[in-house]
Amino acid sequence: MLAKRVAGERLGLAPEAVRFDATCTDCGAPHGPPRIPGAPLALSISHSGERVGVAVTGGEPVGLDVESTARRIDASLIGYALGETERAELDALPPNERGDGFFAYWTAKEAAMKATGRGLRIPLRSLTMSAPGEPPRLLASTDPALPSNAIRLARLGPGAEYRGTVAVLTSDVLDVTERWWAP
Repeated sequence: MLAKRVAGERLGLAPEAVRFDATCTDCGAPHGPPRIPGAPLALSISHSGERVGVAVTGGEPVGLDVESTARRIDASLIGYALGETERAELDALPPNERGDGFFAYWTAKEAAMKATGRGLRIPLRSLTMSAPGEPPRLLASTDPALPSNAIRLARLGPGAEYRGTVAVLTSDVLDVTERWWAP
């Protein structure tokens, strides 16, 4: 309902009048990014734990990821998600900061992949992101769907024990506004 409320506000429609289409452009199954046919908006939705996020642009492809940092991470998940340089940067962090650092990488990668509309069909390790203490940037990509010079990322503030990142396929500077809604 939050996504319909946000989209409705942007389009001047009542939330119940908003209709989403999630048809995958590759296979036709209903697992693609949410769209409002004919509307000049692009959306991305993410949820984790007690957080739900909706990112909206005026049409530029957008990806959003929010994750609870309370989730346990192990060596197999780190190996699945991070390249060699990222793993070394994560290992250099104090042990009590590694979980948060891992989710800084994870949310940046997932937001970028979602912005392409291909999601997890892009291998996580094909992307190299800036270190957790730096502003999020795509440093390198071996996937042609995601050139590093055509995406902008921003960290979000989803609250304690959460990480969030938004990605927009653009070369323009991002102007991000965060807003909280009460249920």
